[in-house]
Amino acid sequence: MEKYILAIDQSTTGTKAILFDHKLNLVKRATEHHTQYYPRPGWIEHDPKEILKKTFLACKNLLKDINPQNIAAVSVANQRETTVMWNKDGEPIYNAIVWQCQRGKNICEKLKEKGYEKTIKQKTGLLIDPYFSASKVAWILENVEKLKYRIQSENIFFGTIDSWLIYNLCENHPHLTDYSNASRTMLFNIHSLEWDKEILDLFKIPIKIMPGLLPSDEIFGYTDLNGILPKKIPIIGVMGDSSAALYGQMGHNYGDSKATYGTGTSIMINLQNKKPILNSGVLSIGWVVNGKTTYVAEGNIHSSGDTLKWITEQLELAKMDEIEELAISVDSNNGVYFVPAFNGLGAPYWKNKARAIICGISRGTTKAHLVRAAVESIAFQVNDLFSSLVEETKLQPSNLKVDGGATKNRFLMQFQADILNLPVYVNNVEECSARGVALIAANKIGLVQFDEIPINYTKYLPNMPSDIRDKYLKEWHIAVRRTISC
Repeated sequence: MEKYILAIDQSTTGTKAILFDHKLNLVKRATEHHTQYYPRPGWIEHDPKEILKKTFLACKNLLKDINPQNIAAVSVANQRETTVMWNKDGEPIYNAIVWQCQRGKNICEKLKEKGYEKTIKQKTGLLIDPYFSASKVAWILENVEKLKYRIQSENIFFGTIDSWLIYNLCENHPHLTDYSNASRTMLFNIHSLEWDKEILDLFKIPIKIMPGLLPSDEIFGYTDLNGILPKKIPIIGVMGDSSAALYGQMGHNYGDSKATYGTGTSIMINLQNKKPILNSGVLSIGWVVNGKTTYVAEGNIHSSGDTLKWITEQLELAKMDEIEELAISVDSNNGVYFVPAFNGLGAPYWKNKARAIICGISRGTTKAHLVRAAVESIAFQVNDLFSSLVEETKLQPSNLKVDGGATKNRFLMQFQADILNLPVYVNNVEECSARGVALIAANKIGLVQFDEIPINYTKYLPNMPSDIRDKYLKEWHIAVRRTISC
């Protein structure tokens, strides 16, 4: 009887339920999108109950024409940092505050002013930034009426999206997270592998609301997906989506690197057991599997696919499937540069107050130039971050492996290779994050071994003359400086 792994990939814009067979081939998938809420400039929220509803719906649609008896395990990959708080009945205290949301910047600035940057960086590997969960939790505690008093007498829970899903997927409501997600909260000590009491106290967060911690390859609970399955099966393989993508790329060795192009872009380099202090990026836990902790150098770009969504939906310059054709319809960007700092700039700049600009527009600028500038902005940001991480880790990568929706854009991939002056390998296996957690589950229950999983790549080799590359980068960095000074 054929056995399958059902992987849930809960991302910023939607939830995918994906079925993998015993050889990790993608059999089928179903997708459900959820609403984005923007209550104020720089604020972004999701409805946790809508996410849960869409998760069940995606799973139900996936299993049409599939014998549910053949599902051996469920795995979960999730958008990281996004913060949810709820009560024992599974009722959210507030909307989920999304990773991009900047509402916690004042909380972060106060801690910087008090000189806590060094302490927090040494313990968590992270910079003080509203991107991470800590200030989001603190904001909810400060702004939801009487919540601090309720915590004293009620069971109130905090978690990232994985915790929220696991709590609601399982009958006994386990309150758990894995180490990769915990390491992105700015509340977790990456050396002792525990919630850090000193940092929790700085943010005035009670330790009683924090989830329990498990390695990614442990059983997190048992679920029948709200009656969709005929019996309860284990949830095995839980990991933040960026870590899961590196794992799914088979990036298990020291120096393996990848970029995942999604709403934003995550760049990650496998450091195994090394823990350097980083300035341009941050140090996170990639995963804990087979009793071994793997650390990663990482940086995150706030706006990549989100940039393309903005030019198609807000400016209505093109439809999404027209972007590549428009970008290649002109020979160059004609001096137009787009820095998409809609919610500030993340790594390696770390400028929360930066605001997006489009510069270099002339009377000869066309729609195609604007679209091309938007696409190129993704490659420029990846270059700046990846180059900084490589310099700090003193690694010499021979290529950059990439995955995510934007890798289908051949112009972007070639431009990325040209700007990096490094081969770019596009993983021909779709849904890398889901594949990563499914691989953990399949290996844990004995369906597959690592050496049985081949990966094929489409390779883009750099062919841009160095003087042209240098000109592009010089003009891009001028645009970035203008953005920061806005």
